[in-house]
Amino acid sequence: MTAVAPAAELSIETRGLSKRFGRQLAVDGVDLAVPKGSVFGFLGPNGSGKTTTIRILLGLAAASSGSVRVLGEEMPGQLRSVLPRVGALVEGPAFYPFLSGAANLLRFDAADPLAPAGTRRARVHTALDRVGLAHAADKKVRAYSLGMKQRLGIANALLAPRELLVLDEPTNGLDPQGTREVRHLVRSLAADGATVFVSSHLLAEVEQICTHAAIMSAGRLVAQGTMAELRQDGHARIRLLTPDAAAAARVLAGLGLTADGGSPAAGRPDGGSPGGGAGAGQVLYAPLPAPGAVPPPEQVVAALVSAGVRVRGFALEQGSLEDRFVELTGEGFDVAQ
Repeated sequence: MTAVAPAAELSIETRGLSKRFGRQLAVDGVDLAVPKGSVFGFLGPNGSGKTTTIRILLGLAAASSGSVRVLGEEMPGQLRSVLPRVGALVEGPAFYPFLSGAANLLRFDAADPLAPAGTRRARVHTALDRVGLAHAADKKVRAYSLGMKQRLGIANALLAPRELLVLDEPTNGLDPQGTREVRHLVRSLAADGATVFVSSHLLAEVEQICTHAAIMSAGRLVAQGTMAELRQDGHARIRLLTPDAAAAARVLAGLGLTADGGSPAAGRPDGGSPGGGAGAGQVLYAPLPAPGAVPPPEQVVAALVSAGVRVRGFALEQGSLEDRFVELTGEGFDVAQ
């Protein structure tokens, strides 16, 4: 994992954060470090403590123990100075269904004592336009789709300039086009200098938009770091395609690698290539131990060829974020909407 950045470089920092509900410890000693300017994915299966942690960060729930700093300020002590700099969409948006999208935002903005009334309509128009709802500004919210309501919630979080955006499942209910729009929006917010903290179950979205991530399991923080670091902490492996599976396994064993039993190559049921010709052979996988414990890939190939093994395909496959998630939590991950 990456070294924790100095506090001055963090938008969110928790130390030993815990939350107990009776006998249940919903959040257990969480040390979270969210770098400024990052798009930070907050991952975990249902019941892992993600939403409870978010509610504590925003002052919506009290921690049982531990400390929280948001934008460099102690929470909840500095709640009044911190929250105007934070935009949030938590547990789905709630609006007046009989009012239009624009009318809802006007009322929310009017409830903010720091929001200047003279530029209110302009801010509402800008926020709606930024989330792609300018065309539906005068439509009643009861006629909005779930995806439109989700985007309206993000627009509400953008009524004022924000240093930190906290978005809980921001693409929930969105069609592919809406998902792409929110993805572009999140990237543009980060490009403008904001930190975006995204709680999500959608692996594809997390991998496409996030620079950093943390994984929760059963109330505990089990991993955090850059996306590259989280993937690298998964198990990398060699993928070898050869018609000489037994001989290849012996060579790999001599290099300290344990290959599986092999499986027919994709193509014809007999392992042949789709276009005909000689059989492609079998696919062997050999998990890699710690980096540096085995020779570089080119030396592995050279050893195979020197032993007379016919190498028809060779690849070094890095562990995926999904592999890492399953390894740490023991649960699957939603990879599509």
